[in-house]
Amino acid sequence: MHIRTGDTHDPRVIALLDYHRTSAAAQTAPGSAHALDLSGLRAADVAFWTGWDDETLVATGALKTLAADHGEVKSMHTLQTARRRGFGALMLSHIIGEARGRGMARLSLETGSWDYFKPAHALYRAHGFVDCGPFEGYVEDRNSLFLTLDLTGR
Repeated sequence: MHIRTGDTHDPRVIALLDYHRTSAAAQTAPGSAHALDLSGLRAADVAFWTGWDDETLVATGALKTLAADHGEVKSMHTLQTARRRGFGALMLSHIIGEARGRGMARLSLETGSWDYFKPAHALYRAHGFVDCGPFEGYVEDRNSLFLTLDLTGR
């Protein structure tokens, strides 16, 4: 997979992000979906990437800067037909590397708690993420799972 800066004006990217937001929202209780829309991904504090298998868009992922030492994983999604081929792991590794490269000490995320999100939970845990409480404006929500990764190597 080739990872490059995401083009939020590319119709292929827009379509995959729309599918990501729509499918996740359909599996989440009202008021508990926190995926960024296109304007959120275009914000100055967000770095967005796309993953390509030849000319096929297979993955998206973003890093939102919460503070100089804290980032948030956003918009992680792998094309349904490309799952279980390691693309999600490659994108997550890229985001972790970018966060470390920016000097962040902590990388956190919020994802759904429902069964639909269990493959994502397994991916994050396999990369060392552990449970944490709500962060950066999130509130306790039984429909959300909060995870964090210490990037300091301690």
